[in-house]
Amino acid sequence: MGISESVIVKIERSRWEPEGGHTLGKQSVDSGSSITSHRSRLFFASCIALIATAMTFAIRGDTIGALSSGFNLTKEQVGFIMAGAYWGFTISIFIGGQLCDWLGMGKILLFAFLAHITGTFVIIFASGFWMLAGGTLVIGLANGFVEAAINPLVATVYSDQKTKKLNALHAWFPGGIVIGTLVCIGLTHIQLGWQIKFATVLAPTVLYGLLFVGMKFPSTERVQSGVSTGAMYKEALKPLFIVWFCTMLLTASTELGTNQWIGEIMSKVAGTGIIVLAWINIIMCIGRLFAGQWVHRMSPIKLLLGSSIFAAIGLFWLSNVHTPMTAYAASFVFAVGVCYFWPTMLGVTSERFPKGGALLLGLMGAAGMASAGAAQPIMGRLYDLHGPAGALRSVIILPVVLVVIFSLVFLRDRAKGGYKVESISGDTASKTASEKVKV
Repeated sequence: MGISESVIVKIERSRWEPEGGHTLGKQSVDSGSSITSHRSRLFFASCIALIATAMTFAIRGDTIGALSSGFNLTKEQVGFIMAGAYWGFTISIFIGGQLCDWLGMGKILLFAFLAHITGTFVIIFASGFWMLAGGTLVIGLANGFVEAAINPLVATVYSDQKTKKLNALHAWFPGGIVIGTLVCIGLTHIQLGWQIKFATVLAPTVLYGLLFVGMKFPSTERVQSGVSTGAMYKEALKPLFIVWFCTMLLTASTELGTNQWIGEIMSKVAGTGIIVLAWINIIMCIGRLFAGQWVHRMSPIKLLLGSSIFAAIGLFWLSNVHTPMTAYAASFVFAVGVCYFWPTMLGVTSERFPKGGALLLGLMGAAGMASAGAAQPIMGRLYDLHGPAGALRSVIILPVVLVVIFSLVFLRDRAKGGYKVESISGDTASKTASEKVKV
């Protein structure tokens, strides 16, 4: 808005200069049209990588029952296996976020590709608890490396519309879950086992690997702007970022801590498990694809506040459903609630703490996945102790706390004139160069 394509092309030409960039291959960019095409291909490949990541979540959710019965595991043990994906993600996104500027985004994505392949084969040929846990951990590492690279990549090549493009990118996390869910439904229908379901992750993995080969990756926005490493680390000590970091623990637990169990829980209380999971993620995918409409009409904080209210209502309703129709209605409300959490939290981080670069985006992703990982065995234990509905009822407190936090941040922003975007130079600006954000 207010930035013409020609201006964007000029900005992008400086981004693709060989100095400071990282290339996988010999491809270079010479013209405005190739610059636009180049960043579009990077964005498309990033979406495919996120689809591969999301499919692993869908397939794990679908195979909880099969793994539990096939290997004689309790739900708590299955929860520990699933937690490995989150802990692996936490480790790799934390490390990858700090290495992005040094090794380059291309190298980080290469690590992701190799780990996706390795982890998938370990799970397929697993003989018991420890191989399942190990393979799941490796896939978690792969997923974290994907996020460690694609978040700063998109924030850099679309620096003029970070929150909008990060929401569009992360539409393909629920989109990938829908794809994975449909694949699981189809394979279950023709009576193929859980090993084949996990093997389907190899298709998008190979595709994103091929798409990234030969592509030139830019330096991150922080490096391009000459912000020192010391200044980057200082951003992590700002009080508002510390609050934001802690808030990510709650948003991720509300979304991913519960979503991984929704299919299993709804199959018990309403007989519609995997279909409800697909329905939730279809709503989330659509919501994120059109997030730009909402972001331009209200501040991201107001969007997060509304999301928390819907998430709390949705969880309460889900914990009281008994029929398929009420399950779909309640899950719609829940999906609207959690839809914008992850990408908008990252978008606000990039807009308000731009000097933190890939480090702060990595810290936020690490916080999110660490909390979601911790939630898995807890959800499993709550399930064992209180049943499926009781497990959901126990976590309603999370979005309730978020309502309080986002209300306070919103009031703080309004007292200071509204939501402001911090420029990399340290100045504040409105949402765009010519547009105020409504509060």
